[in-house]
Amino acid sequence: MSNGPLSLDTALASFDALWSPRIVTRVNDYDVRVAKVGGEHIWHAHDDTDEFFLVLEGELLISLREAGGERTVRLPRGSVFTVPRGTEHRPSAPDGASILMFEPTGTPTVGDRHEAIPGHIDVTTGHGPGAP
Repeated sequence: MSNGPLSLDTALASFDALWSPRIVTRVNDYDVRVAKVGGEHIWHAHDDTDEFFLVLEGELLISLREAGGERTVRLPRGSVFTVPRGTEHRPSAPDGASILMFEPTGTPTVGDRHEAIPGHIDVTTGHGPGAP
C-alpha cells in the first residue's frame, strides 16, 4: 500500500483480468478493492459481512435472492449499493463495468456459500494493484 494518493484510473489500467479485484488501500480492517467485471459472476453469499459496491464505469446488475423472491438491482455509473450479509447475490455486467468494493480484509470473492466456480472467476481475497 502506498502512503500517497493513488489514481483509481491508474490502478484499473494496471490489469485486464475480469472478476479479479485489486486492493488499492485499506481502511481499518477493510480492503478497498477495484475490479473490472463482465458477464456473470456466481450466486454466492457472505455470511458475516455486508458488501458495498460503487460503479465507477459502465453498469452493474446485482441479482438478489430475498425472502420475497428474486429481484435485480440496476446500478449505473456513480451508483452505490450494499448487499446485506447473508443475502445470496449474483453480480453481472453484460456490457462490462469497473467497480469499487469495501469488504473486510480476507473476504473471498466467492463468499462463504456459492455454486460451482467457473474458470473465469478468480477465487481470491484480492491482489495488490500491480498484480498482472
